[in-house]
Amino acid sequence: MNALENRGRGAATTDQKMEMRRRQYLDALGITRWVPRGMSEPAESVEPPEARGVMTVVPAAPVGLKQSSNTEIISREWAELETTVRGCTQCSLHATRTQTVFGVGNRQARWMFIGEAPGADEDRQGEPFVGRAGQLLNAILFAIGLKREEVYIANVLKCRPPGNRDPQPEEVAQCEPYLLRQIELIKPRLIVALGRHAAHSLLKTEVPLGKLRGQRLSYHGTPLIVTYHPAYLLRNPADKRKVWDDLCLARKTMASLTEAGERQS
Repeated sequence: MNALENRGRGAATTDQKMEMRRRQYLDALGITRWVPRGMSEPAESVEPPEARGVMTVVPAAPVGLKQSSNTEIISREWAELETTVRGCTQCSLHATRTQTVFGVGNRQARWMFIGEAPGADEDRQGEPFVGRAGQLLNAILFAIGLKREEVYIANVLKCRPPGNRDPQPEEVAQCEPYLLRQIELIKPRLIVALGRHAAHSLLKTEVPLGKLRGQRLSYHGTPLIVTYHPAYLLRNPADKRKVWDDLCLARKTMASLTEAGERQS
């Protein structure tokens, strides 16, 4: 088989995998799929996690006292940051919260997803993106071959605004240093901003979300992609298809970042 045939077969395999992920995504989000009359859907093959793009967390082998010491330092910094956030009274939101919502997930994640602020369920449970919006986010993660525990999920604000009102600029200003510190500790390769308020707060812009989509942006040096918030999609299910385009861009961006990182190592 010559090189041209190899490239053609590789492209076909990639297209098949993308189509399978597209169908899984639409099924998970409850979007009706259609197949042209006279054609049947391709059978879904059972692939190992690596073939689906799922990132498998492999424990690092011990390399000596230095790595252990660094791990302890980072663990201590996380604990200090979480304690600081829990006791924060820098803005008025501390008076109405049930508890702070720090963040959840893999603290060495390549992917970081950031929403705007906790809602009622999050305020009650102390974890971001739970309830119906959280279930939809899990489906979105599944669509790009990820599990919730493989990524890190946080919000711009750590406290719920009363009545789920929009975050105020002074609240974002007080809370943003906590988010920046989380990003410094995690060092994600890619951030996905979920929703208009998250995108505007991070990018310091009022450009409509529709015009921010489809671009590779940046937040303090970390590549950033914007898409719709899961809660918005619950109210506007027709826009779920647009999220698929954003997910494809996010995966393509992550692939290029991973390839660049491997070349440098």
